[in-house]
Amino acid sequence: MEVTGDWTRAEAEAFLTSEAGRVPLRVACRTPAGGLWMLSLWYRWRDGGLECATSAHADVVEYLDHDDGVAFEASVNDPPYVGVRGSGRASVSPDGDKQLLRALLDRYLGGTDSGLAERLLRPEREEVRVRIDPAKLYTWDFGDRMD
Repeated sequence: MEVTGDWTRAEAEAFLTSEAGRVPLRVACRTPAGGLWMLSLWYRWRDGGLECATSAHADVVEYLDHDDGVAFEASVNDPPYVGVRGSGRASVSPDGDKQLLRALLDRYLGGTDSGLAERLLRPEREEVRVRIDPAKLYTWDFGDRMD
């Protein structure tokens, strides 16, 4: 994986696993008709990749089956702006036991004690893992410019 920009790979990974990096991951892909599609997914950084969860029936599952190339960005919304963007390949696999979804609910909501968690964890809802293996990461940190 090629890492360029203001941070080292270790610093990029530290951001992606930090409280500050607990933002939705913006993911861009192509539709089967060749159009562009952008969506936001919860994620975690694990073993050199980004792991996201979504419904097995989400449009993006079909899109990634057609073309697994993606671009992505995780960045803060308030100054000083910092973040990580990149490109890579995505793969989709079942999350039958919803283990990844539960981990993401813990990360983003602090647990599974909410109406949203209850809806997402319904037994009849099929869940999948979307794993993004980055080929390139670009990092930025505008802290010095915005002080």
